[in-house]
Amino acid sequence: MNQFSAVFISLSSFGAAEVGRHGQLWFARLAHEAGADGVEVRGELLRDLGGESGEVDDLAGGLRGMKLRVVYSSPEGMFGEDGELDTAAINRGLSIASRLGAARLKMSIGKFSPASIASLPVLKTQLNKSAIELVIENDQTDTAGTLGALRKFFRAADAAGLALPMTFDMGNWHWAGECPQQAASVFGSRVAYIHCKGVQHQAQRWAAVPMTRSSAAWRSILGALPNGLPCAIEYPLIGDDLLAVTQSEISSLRAIAAADAEETMQ
Repeated sequence: MNQFSAVFISLSSFGAAEVGRHGQLWFARLAHEAGADGVEVRGELLRDLGGESGEVDDLAGGLRGMKLRVVYSSPEGMFGEDGELDTAAINRGLSIASRLGAARLKMSIGKFSPASIASLPVLKTQLNKSAIELVIENDQTDTAGTLGALRKFFRAADAAGLALPMTFDMGNWHWAGECPQQAASVFGSRVAYIHCKGVQHQAQRWAAVPMTRSSAAWRSILGALPNGLPCAIEYPLIGDDLLAVTQSEISSLRAIAAADAEETMQ
């Protein structure tokens, strides 16, 4: 069973409205105080996405001061509606990740199609110029979150000499109508980062919840993934004492991993 090398918090877990009110640096400080090893900065919640000053640089300075590990999550897909490689989107992601001091850039494949395959050597050249690792996430869409779509992409990428690792979002498979256990079996060997997210079906829709409240078989999913990976909390962190809530969820995640590892050793 999985032991995590580090526990991150996706800053979207604090809610778009609250993050918009306080900014991501405020919540990164809270995550640091709560004992997180790192944070995932969310591009869709940045107040200043492309400017030369503002939130990106304020965040970068604050994160360096706290010595937090950083992943940058871009809201843009790698391939556009026409299947063309969106080199500008990838460059934006790499640039912001670099400014933040992030070791990894997380993106979805977007609208990858057979027409996209010819541009994979361009992507390889683009990534070879950067020290930042690109990790591919399964999102909640049919084009970038299903086993079929991701299998096609990874096969084509491997054939082009692009050995791209994966962010495995445990919950997103449900939104895409897929079995996360099957996905873990198919993609487990390339997973480098885990989004820990429980799910419940509420009012005809899926909702993200802590894993201990999940209706999914999260233990068997984690058991099918490589040991010792970093993971990120990506479910709502809400409460009157937000610091205590965050501390509790971090402790819970570490306790789950420790208990499961001990069980495996017996």
